[in-house]
Amino acid sequence: MLAGLETPTSGAVSFGDEDVTDLPPQERNVSMVFQSIALYPHMSVRENIGYGLKIHGVPKAERDERIDEAAAVLQIEAQLEKMPAELSGGQQQRVALGGAFVQDPDVLLLDEPMSDLDAKLKSDLRVEIQRLHQELDTTVVYVTHDQTEAMTMSDQVVLLRDGELAQVDPPKRLFDYPNSEYVAQFIGMPSTNVVDCAVEAGDGGTALVGPGFELSLPAGVDVPAAGRVRLGIRPQYLDVGSEGACRLSVDVEVVETLGTESVVHGRLEDGTPFDVVSDAVDDAVAGDRLDVSFDLADAFVFGEDGATVLFGSERAGDRSSSPAGTGGVTP
Repeated sequence: MLAGLETPTSGAVSFGDEDVTDLPPQERNVSMVFQSIALYPHMSVRENIGYGLKIHGVPKAERDERIDEAAAVLQIEAQLEKMPAELSGGQQQRVALGGAFVQDPDVLLLDEPMSDLDAKLKSDLRVEIQRLHQELDTTVVYVTHDQTEAMTMSDQVVLLRDGELAQVDPPKRLFDYPNSEYVAQFIGMPSTNVVDCAVEAGDGGTALVGPGFELSLPAGVDVPAAGRVRLGIRPQYLDVGSEGACRLSVDVEVVETLGTESVVHGRLEDGTPFDVVSDAVDDAVAGDRLDVSFDLADAFVFGEDGATVLFGSERAGDRSSSPAGTGGVTP
């Protein structure tokens, strides 16, 4: 719809203050880069990057200047006179990006442009796309299934679930304040641990009772007086062997060592899968029992409908100072 290839059934498409809903594709200043690299094999890199400018009648001197600027940002100056077949996959994708950016579009659409590249090339190209975006200050809509790309490259993330908005927010807010269990588990690697808990009220207040632990809730927390909720805690927010407000034991099944830290995959006493990320578990092996703890300030509480009932960081007092979101979309 942004490119004009599909017609919206309702609403409008605007670029800034301009309504482009009824404009045909050729009259919209939009560039696109696809997952599959599309370069003209009989043209040099310079000719490929400048092709769009050429067909729009941009003079050669100006064309060459803009091509050289884009090539410098993308670090492909040395390849400008080469043919596409002489380039690596990463270099070819840089050429495609250069051809899109050099046209100075109002909107640049990137449709999973790095999905066919290896991990190292992806990492390098992420940095280069951000650098190019900063240099040219162009609005970019980037489609990806890779949350690393979404979280590291975006000013704003639109998370979709079954074709509908799940949440719209800046990356950090999306991570810290997911509005649902779905968002909390989708964003972050490994996924957020989610544990079924009973809500029990007594003379001492309300507590969440889960497999092998009990967590007291502060007064005024809006949870059902009796019933069940689900507690979410990110693996990175668990402390090994310390004395947090809530302590529990994890039976270790698999340990992944990642250099500066390790990921422990295990289970709670009722069999619930539970992961821990820490730099203090280097010696853990399958069959060990790992004692971990966390505070409510680092947890989420989800209702039966999956919506977030309590952001743990609200209890830490930083909710009001977090950047304002545009989301709050409940599934």
